[in-house]
Amino acid sequence: MKKDKLKIGIFELTGCAGDALLILDCEKELIDIFNAADILSFLMATSGNIDGKLDVAFVEGSVSTEKEIKELRDIRKRAKTVVAIGTCACFGGIQAAFLDQKEWKKHLEKVYGDCKMTHAKPIQSKPIDAYIKVNYYLPGCPISKEQFLSTFNRITRGNPPELYRFPVCVECKWNENDCLLNRGIPCIGPVTRAGCGSICPNHDLPCVGCWGLVEEANLDSEFQLLKDKGFDYGFIKKKLANFSGTRIADFLSKLKGEEK
Repeated sequence: MKKDKLKIGIFELTGCAGDALLILDCEKELIDIFNAADILSFLMATSGNIDGKLDVAFVEGSVSTEKEIKELRDIRKRAKTVVAIGTCACFGGIQAAFLDQKEWKKHLEKVYGDCKMTHAKPIQSKPIDAYIKVNYYLPGCPISKEQFLSTFNRITRGNPPELYRFPVCVECKWNENDCLLNRGIPCIGPVTRAGCGSICPNHDLPCVGCWGLVEEANLDSEFQLLKDKGFDYGFIKKKLANFSGTRIADFLSKLKGEEK
C-alpha cells in the first residue's frame, strides 16, 4: 500500500530568514523535497499557505511580538511534530542577547522612544520553546544544507534527527587545528555544540558559539579560562550571550560579583 506523504509547513518568525533561504538553496534537491512531502506552507517558495493539520512544522526565528506567540501556538496545535531550525528558534539568537528585562526595555525605548506599536506589540525575544513544546532542534546560523537534508530525510522516513553531543573542539582536533585559546584568542568552542565542521577555527578565527551550547557545556570552566586569559566579566558575558543568551542567563546571574 502506498504511504501517504507527510504534510509539512516551514514557518518564519523574527530573524534574518537565512534558514528558509538555505532550504531554497538546495537547488538540485528541491524538486525531490517537494516530491517527498506535501509542503503546505512555505512563504519563500509558495504563493499561498494552506491551513490545516501538519505532520511536521519547521520553525525558524525567535519570538519577539505578541502576534508571533499566537502564530506559534497555532502552529503547535496543528502540527504533530515541531522542529526548531536555526539558532534564533533554538536559543533566541542575537536578538535575545539581552539577559535582563529592564535592559531590554531601556534599549527599546532608546530606539523607538514613546512610539505606539499598532501592528504588533514587541516583547523580549525568546526561543520558541519558551512558549511551546519543541520535539527536535536543528541549530546553526544559518543551518547548513547537509544538516537540513539529513534531518528532512530522516523525518520523512520516520526516524528522529540526531545532533552531535560533543563540542566544536572535537572537530578542531579532527581538522588538526592549533588551539586558539592557547594563543590567548577568546574562542568558545569548548562550550559550543559541534556540527559546523569547526569552520571558523579552520580559518584561524575564534568560534563565536553560533550553534548554541553543547548539552554538557562546562560554563564555569570556560568562564574561568577566559578570565585567566585576561578578559573581563563584561567581555566574557557578551561573548557567551551573543547567540545563546537565554540558555546562560541563570549561569551569568550567579557571576554578578565578578563584574566589579
